[in-house]
Amino acid sequence: MSNYDIKDSSLAEGGRRRIDWAEREMPVLRMIKERFAKEKPLKGYRISACLHVTTETANLMTTLQAGGADVVITASNPLSTQDDVAAALVNVYEIPTYAIKGEDNVTYYKHITAALDHKPHLTMDDGADLVSTIHKDRRELLKDIVGGTEETTTGVIRLRAMSADNMLEFPVIAVNDAMTKHFFDNRYGTGQSTVDGIIRATNVLLAGKVFVVAGYGWCGRGLASRARGMGSRVVVTEVDAMKALEAVMDGFEVMPMMGAAKIGDIFCTVTGDLNVIDKHHFEVMKDGALVANSGHFNVELNIPALQAMSVGAPNLVRQFVEQYTTKDGRKINILGEGRLINLASAEGHPASVMDMSFANQALSAEYMVKNAKNLEKKVYSVPNDIDVEIARIKLAAMGIKIDTLTEQQVSYLNSWQEGT
Repeated sequence: MSNYDIKDSSLAEGGRRRIDWAEREMPVLRMIKERFAKEKPLKGYRISACLHVTTETANLMTTLQAGGADVVITASNPLSTQDDVAAALVNVYEIPTYAIKGEDNVTYYKHITAALDHKPHLTMDDGADLVSTIHKDRRELLKDIVGGTEETTTGVIRLRAMSADNMLEFPVIAVNDAMTKHFFDNRYGTGQSTVDGIIRATNVLLAGKVFVVAGYGWCGRGLASRARGMGSRVVVTEVDAMKALEAVMDGFEVMPMMGAAKIGDIFCTVTGDLNVIDKHHFEVMKDGALVANSGHFNVELNIPALQAMSVGAPNLVRQFVEQYTTKDGRKINILGEGRLINLASAEGHPASVMDMSFANQALSAEYMVKNAKNLEKKVYSVPNDIDVEIARIKLAAMGIKIDTLTEQQVSYLNSWQEGT
């Protein structure tokens, strides 16, 4: 193979072993892969994927490959790539891969261009960078694209904005909206992996610390729960009254970020929005504050503003900790360059939860191929029958059985005649 750009091919065997380890925890995707290998539902289709290059993603790629797809993958974040996995994808599975951990922005977009040179029929995004690049710079590709899928909240927000402006040129399935994705991946996956990333980056004790969670969506719920479980005093900031009320009812302190900034020891944003922690927040933070982000893009932290109020360049005090010294002498620590900390300094979500997310990706790709001609140029949710089937398979793989309704119960639920 010549169509790839990775750090070190010699890492491939170690990557293969870790991919195999993750596969053991992904029984739903494994069952889909077995069916795909027999039926080849994606035969003849080229897929360009822009996803985090991890062990779990590698298992999705080999599933699509088993289904007959011609697959290319590029990284969806400069710090999320696992270089041994990238090496294994190229050298073991013969999947063109463009991903190097720590790549600069120029290289990042060069890799996106390379993935699009594959002339995809289907796009598979985590953050909508492929789709937005196609619409802005590579419109000649639109004629061959039947549809796409989107993995994350940030990407869905971007795509819905495009759709609202009548700018989206092909249908996209919002995998993020599947209940088996956001109920589990966002809540349990983000919750655990974000705490893991913060601890790996800093080795701080969470017990007794004031841990500020910005945003109480599914990711924020999971993170707040896990931080509390580690002994932190958790403060939630929100702009949505309903979510703020839910956080209060769940037992968390809720206040504006300006108030939280004065008392927090550890901060983590999970909103998908811009400048959630801004200059005026940095101005009142404690000396030694730890600031992280677990949303898709690092724009949630206004790092340029922090740099402007600091003396000199930041000091890299640990591998993933940049320490800024403000002009009044305080030290503020940015973790993982403000990029999603669960992948910057850790390994991302556990395989067992990504099993459901990537099962949604695989089945949504199959659905798109079968139904694209009947779909409009807008964002669709994952069909409910796919969502329910993934949950059913996951339960069966865990050895858990549930009840089924009797005919009498079904009749009762569908009737209006019977009352008290």
